Amino acid sequence: MSPSGPRLAVFGGSFDPPHVGHLLAVTYVCACEPVDAVLVVPAYDHAFGKPYRAPFELRVALVRATFDGMARVEVDPIAATLPKPGYTLDLLHALRRARPDASFRLVIGSDILAETSRWHRFDEVTALAPPIVLPRGGHAAVDGRPTLPEVSSTEVRARLRDGRAVEGLVPRGVLEALQGSHDPYRGPCAS
Repeated sequence: MSPSGPRLAVFGGSFDPPHVGHLLAVTYVCACEPVDAVLVVPAYDHAFGKPYRAPFELRVALVRATFDGMARVEVDPIAATLPKPGYTLDLLHALRRARPDASFRLVIGSDILAETSRWHRFDEVTALAPPIVLPRGGHAAVDGRPTLPEVSSTEVRARLRDGRAVEGLVPRGVLEALQGSHDPYRGPCAS
């Protein structure tokens, strides 16, 4: 890793679907953290076995719609090339191979802090990509940073399933993309 290479923040997640909390997190990191760009990486296979409502290709398209036009943000579908299950450590190793001169930081919400003991070799993850921890509504505060809104993909899926409005909870680009596709979030079985 060269100290003169790009400083990249890695923001991974299910994004099932992406919401304004994701958008605000990336905006905050771009504006306030010492990074050159943010790589947004939708998960392909969840390490904890969590099922996805939308297929990978649609989640990637929704993430692209979320960050469309944002400078210094790149959506990277690299997770589809990784072995299962989708460990963050494997992702970071793949990113290092693809971008050997870059240094990495991992963006996580404060809600994740209670789960790190379940992560695969979290100590190695933090050595490869020291975390940028962002406070999430309803969870631990972090170093005086502003708290991200208390919105979740679970809540958005439930609202869509029940036919309730999600305006203000998801970016307009996501709403437009869902209207132009088969919407996997409406109807029974959305969780």
